[in-house]
Amino acid sequence: SNPPPQFRTAEYTGQAGSQQCKFCQTTLTGNYFTVNRAMACAACVERVKQQIPRDTHADFTRGLLFGVGAAILGLILYAVFGIVTGLMVGYVSLAVGWLVGKAMMKGSGGVGGRRYQIAAVLLTYAAVSLAAVPISIAQVNKAHRAARTEEAQSIRNSAEPSTMPNVTVSPQENPPAPRRPTNLGATLLGLTLIGLASPFLELQDPFHGLIGLVILFVGLQIAWKLTRGISLQIHGPFKLPSV
Repeated sequence: SNPPPQFRTAEYTGQAGSQQCKFCQTTLTGNYFTVNRAMACAACVERVKQQIPRDTHADFTRGLLFGVGAAILGLILYAVFGIVTGLMVGYVSLAVGWLVGKAMMKGSGGVGGRRYQIAAVLLTYAAVSLAAVPISIAQVNKAHRAARTEEAQSIRNSAEPSTMPNVTVSPQENPPAPRRPTNLGATLLGLTLIGLASPFLELQDPFHGLIGLVILFVGLQIAWKLTRGISLQIHGPFKLPSV
């Protein structure tokens, strides 16, 4: 007839001399257990164990898929923000860590644990670090376009049609050698490695690089804490002292 124990919101204080179960409030007799330092009877401990979500391969797979999707979304958001503003704001990594952690817990149905935490940290780091690749490419292309525009403008300003001699262009005797095809796989691998190392490459500017690493570490901590799941420490049985 007792309701299921609400171990998520139980008062885990475990006051000395208390001989009542903190879950069902019944008087403890004989032996007792502790659940996160709260005294509990054997019946409530069994119900607590039954309420704990069981970690399965299917739960982990769903959580991992949701985490990968959140990491890709975080990478896109980080890259778009950096490309539009031209800034590499490390605080976005906090949002990426939160997205990955929440998504993994949503996919797993609330199941967490050490392997979920490791996966969440790796996905968060990959999303944040690899976002530097599209941002850097966009910045280089922007600089090249600006240089070409400036060069073309200087040529137009220096050209005077009335004094320019007629130049006859003769066909080249030796045509230029064809460009060798780019190895796409090697290029992508190189960009990936550079992206993964980008948080540490930023240390070339020690002040801003160190701040970026600290913020990234906080984002990784957010992902780690969100995916730890339910933390229960059950000990016992212990014998009640005789009065």
